[in-house]
Amino acid sequence: MNIKYFLNNRLWRSNSSLVQLLGLCPVLAMTTNSVNAIGLGITTTLVLTITNTIISIFKNLIPKNLRIPIYMMIISSIVTCIEMLLHAYQFNLYQSLGIFIPLIVTNCIIVGRADLIAYKSSIISSFFDGIFIGLGSTCAMFIVASIREILGNGTLFFGLNKIVSNIDSSIFITLLDKKYTIILAIFPPGGFFVLGFIIAFKNCIDLYYKKNKINNSLKCLCTNQTKKIIKK
Repeated sequence: MNIKYFLNNRLWRSNSSLVQLLGLCPVLAMTTNSVNAIGLGITTTLVLTITNTIISIFKNLIPKNLRIPIYMMIISSIVTCIEMLLHAYQFNLYQSLGIFIPLIVTNCIIVGRADLIAYKSSIISSFFDGIFIGLGSTCAMFIVASIREILGNGTLFFGLNKIVSNIDSSIFITLLDKKYTIILAIFPPGGFFVLGFIIAFKNCIDLYYKKNKINNSLKCLCTNQTKKIIKK
């Protein structure tokens, strides 16, 4: 298995939030704060990784015609366990994420990867697929949430004590004064605008590298043809 390929494909070229546009409900709803985005992203990554691994282990025992209901049973069981752990050990984060923890069960990313990868691939491939797809979604949510939090509240990592319970709740970064913030950024339309700009920026980067690759290929072709002519 090529780790570099996995990183490039799962985190960038097939990013679930920026390319496939799957599971956008939590991406837009929980990205008003960077800490909430990290918390939901880590939770989703755990569910993805554990689900993929379990389904890959028992794929030969899962009937093809009943695989979707079985996926849902496995996913709901894992989400329930993680929800109970959060309730017991990270109650503040549990309260912030609220209904979006049980809604992970209906996240189409998890069911899609289970059927597309875990049911057909090896345990190792399924395991790393869950990690990298989850990290890709987490990175996308974190970027959107950071921009919205900075523009809307002027802060970054506000409420970090929800994840790291040992630190004080007053520890966060202030980047903008309140009078310079844009309140629209933390409202639903702001989420759509920020996500749209990030997707457009990513597409511009992809287009730039694609053009460079084509130009380099043409240069190599011209150089080889010139060498052949000179030899003749």
